[in-house]
Amino acid sequence: MMKTNKIAVGLDIGTTKIVAMVGRKNEHGKIEVLGVGRSKSLGVKRGVVTHITQTVESIKEAVAQAEKLSGIQIKDVTVGIAGQHIRSLQHSDYITRPNFEDVIDENDLKKLVSQVHKLVMLPGEEIIHVLPQEYKVDSQETTEPIGMYGSRLEANFHVVVGQVASIKNIARCVKNAGLTLNAITLEPLASADATLSSEEKEAGVALIDIGGGTTDIAVFKDNMIRHTSVIPYGGNVITEDIKVGCSIIERQAELMKEKYGSAWPGENKENEIISIPGLRGREPKEISMKRLSQIIHARTQEILEQCYQELRHYGCEDQKRRLIAGIVMTGGGSKLKHIRQLSEYISGMDVRIGYSDEHLVGPLVEEQKISGPEYATAIGLLMKGLENMEDYEDEDDEIVQELDGIDQNNSEVEFQTVENKSETKNKPVKVKTPKKSKATTIWSKWTDKFIQMINESE
Repeated sequence: MMKTNKIAVGLDIGTTKIVAMVGRKNEHGKIEVLGVGRSKSLGVKRGVVTHITQTVESIKEAVAQAEKLSGIQIKDVTVGIAGQHIRSLQHSDYITRPNFEDVIDENDLKKLVSQVHKLVMLPGEEIIHVLPQEYKVDSQETTEPIGMYGSRLEANFHVVVGQVASIKNIARCVKNAGLTLNAITLEPLASADATLSSEEKEAGVALIDIGGGTTDIAVFKDNMIRHTSVIPYGGNVITEDIKVGCSIIERQAELMKEKYGSAWPGENKENEIISIPGLRGREPKEISMKRLSQIIHARTQEILEQCYQELRHYGCEDQKRRLIAGIVMTGGGSKLKHIRQLSEYISGMDVRIGYSDEHLVGPLVEEQKISGPEYATAIGLLMKGLENMEDYEDEDDEIVQELDGIDQNNSEVEFQTVENKSETKNKPVKVKTPKKSKATTIWSKWTDKFIQMINESE
């Protein structure tokens, strides 16, 4: 088997860094990373673009690095959205069908979803995603109502809401950088694709992605997304606390956090000292490691306690909603020493750090150290881009083609679904469309809707 020529690009526009990752699928279905570029993010605060020009320059720098390493010119990108403006809610709705003797079809589901889209939101907010969960047909629970008989169709929905202006700003940055926005996806869901297994999603798992400006949470149970939320704090506030508490500059604070930082203060002794070079002509500054870990512990504990509050809000303490697979932590903030132990202490759940190495192949994985938790979102966006390309290819392959034997007088031709290959000879054929997963269909519709909205607004 040959390697696929379909190449996708994931663009993670984060608060701390911007990452562009180029890749393709190999013959075993693994992601072969062809190039990666990263740059310091200058125009993003807490996941939201605050300075268009600076963000565009950072995107161009990351893309140029990825192009140089891969030897491929980047045009289309799959971008993630996050930020404190994203929130989710649960909603139940129903429709009454006029003729219960007809089976439930796709149109009934569309009618139910479009009814949810009419919910009144706060000014500037719009429903950006409606994901059906459990259905009920005449009070009978089901996960797949199509083909069933019934007069009342009811469903529980996971509704994601966000500020349209924030999403348009990201699209504007991508366009100004000379790129085409191919698809948009929620960043916590991209990170989940890269780090969670299907067994974990079925058993019940919470993904906690600690980024630079925000902490994203996504809860899965029975292979469905059950809860999403964004906490407006991340690794940058820990760095800021060190900077203020130790009276040093930001670059020194970040280096101290990465090299000596610990989320568990008990292990450091009073006499362990770090010496920091003084600013121009000044004496070096001595800082106690115990003091450093106390500062880090206080802020990390606050972030993790807020995360656990969100999990309690979802209902993780209920027997039916228990998260058997516990918590998976990812993002740059999860690299902090002993953060896993602190998270286990606060939540009482099993915790692991999420790596993406099971999906990746190629020499760049080790060389560029891209399987770490800080690259989970970029890898997930790359995976989503490749998945979308496969979906569009499937749609192209499923176009109805008229074969030999078409009536030359433009008379009406009856198309059939053919199961036996021997029957296809000299007959017009309609290929039966394989059923796509619910999630893929919904996400592609959501992406198309937003790209259309962005184009119309220009």
